[in-house]
Amino acid sequence: MDAVAIVPVDSLDIAVRVWHPDAPHTVIAWHGLARHGGDFEQLARLLGPKWRVLAPDTPGRGLSSWSFYPAQEYLYAHYMKVALAVLDHFQLDSVPWVGTSMGGLLGMLLAADSEAAPRFQCLVLNDVGPELEPQALAQMATYFATLKRFSTFAALKEALKENYRGFGIDQESEWDAMATASARRLPDGAWTFHYDPRIGEQFIHDTPRDMWSDWAQIRCPLMLIRGEQSPLITPESVEKMRQAQPEMTTLEAPGCGHAPMLNVESQVTPLRHFLEHHVPEAKASLWQRLTERIKQR
Repeated sequence: MDAVAIVPVDSLDIAVRVWHPDAPHTVIAWHGLARHGGDFEQLARLLGPKWRVLAPDTPGRGLSSWSFYPAQEYLYAHYMKVALAVLDHFQLDSVPWVGTSMGGLLGMLLAADSEAAPRFQCLVLNDVGPELEPQALAQMATYFATLKRFSTFAALKEALKENYRGFGIDQESEWDAMATASARRLPDGAWTFHYDPRIGEQFIHDTPRDMWSDWAQIRCPLMLIRGEQSPLITPESVEKMRQAQPEMTTLEAPGCGHAPMLNVESQVTPLRHFLEHHVPEAKASLWQRLTERIKQR
């Protein structure tokens, strides 16, 4: 990242990671349940210097504060408040949103909200939708709700590789970087992950709702990226999403489960084209498009 901004929301400090801070166009990138904004490093670099990428760390993750009141603050309703505070802090009236997993659900809720909806130019959902497989959700809730303790850094890295194999990462250097950015020391010198184990309480306190109703309310342009082997969102669910939103753009990421890392050109180039189409002033020049085609040959 190129900078970090701290946005105060109630008693919490929200860290927002920034790439290309002087770029003319801005996109919000919001991470998944137990991740942090640093996951969008490669996305930011591949999108290029025209795009300022703002990637907040949700409360309880990364560089943001941990909550003393998980039952009130590790909830989507509070994350919506945090998101709007971030938009206000950066004086963003309307912006594209890219959301992985939880970050995509948060984007859906905001884009379906009558007051927040005008602030969305478009919405990209990364391996998430209004209908998620219950078994996959239960496995996530069980795993992330307990403190993980590793005697060595190597053991922590192996646990990351096992739990995030669906990201489609195939470079050892990327796993090294991810492990370094995801680790913290415990008082006894052991290793654990960056997040507050109590984030898993969201599965207890958050009230379930019919997300299909929210999905039908969204009016901004939509793009769905699905991991080819995703256990969380099925092809049948994708088709149902398309029936309700027939203009939705879709992309399937080969070799990925939950969720594509957005770290390779085959994923980022279509995403960038989608953003440029719906942020017309960001569209690449003819020369830039020709150069890109030559590189892809």
